[in-house]
Amino acid sequence: MVVPPPAPHRPEAALPKPRRPLDAGAPADTAGSERVRQWYEDELGWATTCGPEGARLRTGLRFDVLEVPADAGFAMLRRLDPRSPVAVRGETMRLLLAAGSADEVPGLLDWLEWGALPLDLVTLGAGASIDAPTPPGWAGSQEAAVWVRPPEPGREVEPVLPALTTLTAVSTCPVVGGGGGAPDLVRLVDTAATCCHRARLRRASAAPSAQPLAFS
Repeated sequence: MVVPPPAPHRPEAALPKPRRPLDAGAPADTAGSERVRQWYEDELGWATTCGPEGARLRTGLRFDVLEVPADAGFAMLRRLDPRSPVAVRGETMRLLLAAGSADEVPGLLDWLEWGALPLDLVTLGAGASIDAPTPPGWAGSQEAAVWVRPPEPGREVEPVLPALTTLTAVSTCPVVGGGGGAPDLVRLVDTAATCCHRARLRRASAAPSAQPLAFS
């Protein structure tokens, strides 16, 4: 029996070339990012910029942003003015606030006696930016931010954004912004802090105990 000689070793044919990983630092689709950026500038008049991950919305000009954990954010939705834009990306929800509000939030948290507690709450104002959510009705990647309550093209966003108004709105309006005018920032911050605190307690109680309890 004649045994055929082994085939010559060809390293390049042994394994397929590795694919480039789709990580957060990978360059974005330039053409797609430009279309997204153009939509925000043309339809909403919002200032944009382009970063390594794609189109971004500049904060501190037309609006500021309040970031909260998504589980706390979804618990807030029924208590928020339905006109106020809300976006989500992964485990983070972003609520748009009136420009300049980011500077007011730390003082409001102290005034509302939430300042000493960890709340996982972040504000973004002048000089910052967020990744632009996929425009309403567009197809986007699973990793992209999306609108939960999108802004309306052709309509000014400022009148429906939470702003620092009179403190009487805290006790007279059961829903943030439900009184017909601009939503009140004080009530929004109090609602956000409450929901963030409750969500943090739920996560802590759901976590495995370091020392399981013995039952007899």
